[in-house]
Amino acid sequence: MSSLLECRDLVKAYGDHTVVDEVGFSIAEGEAYGLLGPNGAGKTTTISMLVGLLAPDAGSVTVAGVPVADDPIAAKRLVGFVPQEIALYPELSARENLRFFGRLYGLGRSELSTRIDELLEMVSLADRADDRVGHYSGGMKRRANIAVALLHQPRLLILDEPTVGVDPQSRAAILDQVERWVADGMSLLYTSHYMEEVERVCTRVGIIDRGRLVADGTRRELVAELGGTDRVELVLDGDIGAAAEKLRTVQGITEAVVTGPTTVQLLVIGGRTLLPGMLEAVSGSAAVTGVEVIEPDLEAAFLHLTGSTLRD
Repeated sequence: MSSLLECRDLVKAYGDHTVVDEVGFSIAEGEAYGLLGPNGAGKTTTISMLVGLLAPDAGSVTVAGVPVADDPIAAKRLVGFVPQEIALYPELSARENLRFFGRLYGLGRSELSTRIDELLEMVSLADRADDRVGHYSGGMKRRANIAVALLHQPRLLILDEPTVGVDPQSRAAILDQVERWVADGMSLLYTSHYMEEVERVCTRVGIIDRGRLVADGTRRELVAELGGTDRVELVLDGDIGAAAEKLRTVQGITEAVVTGPTTVQLLVIGGRTLLPGMLEAVSGSAAVTGVEVIEPDLEAAFLHLTGSTLRD
């Protein structure tokens, strides 16, 4: 399967702070690729270099064989980009926004009119098409922004944190639509710090942490790296920090991370057999009020690879 997008050894630094450090991955035709990482990991900076908004300090990006650095206009015509921040004119209606951006793409009047109607129907905004975007909810603005990115029928759609700041109903609607596009064979790059979204819509995942791509593969491949490791969540009442320190000394526990005021997540080889040892280890610091043993999953793979949970 040929690569539609390929980036190699991307680097971006601001002064002494390297935000993106030799990141490289590829996306095949018809593939949904998820870039997963916490806020501040370098996802948006990476995306900005992929779409030509930022020039990398080093590395290269090609889209369908077109180098972004050599022919940015040709490369950008192949990509639809939905940024984190809403990129619409609030004083215009959705239809007027789509018409404006469609003309920038060079679409003819008749073709554009048909395309606008199709997209407004697709993102469930046909009944509000002529209302000012400034009067829309956050979720409606997101859907209108997605419609703009699809106007020129791009070969690759890039969605950067598309559900940030939207209500649960709008989030579900956006994810349902993305799932349909993936099922229809659309090529997609989806960035998020929500584990469940990436698991739901993406066939392959890259995990980015502190500016570096620490893993790349299918969900099955990433989870397989854990071998016989389980993820265990303990709910504790007491000195949770001291309890976590003691848990790190138990043989078979490879990670112990405080994830909330009463919870510690563990990576454990043979989770169920080690439960008595865990309970004994924390007995002087905290009382265990809840235990959940979870089969290896993408959350466990992230914890294993980065030493932290996604929302740390």
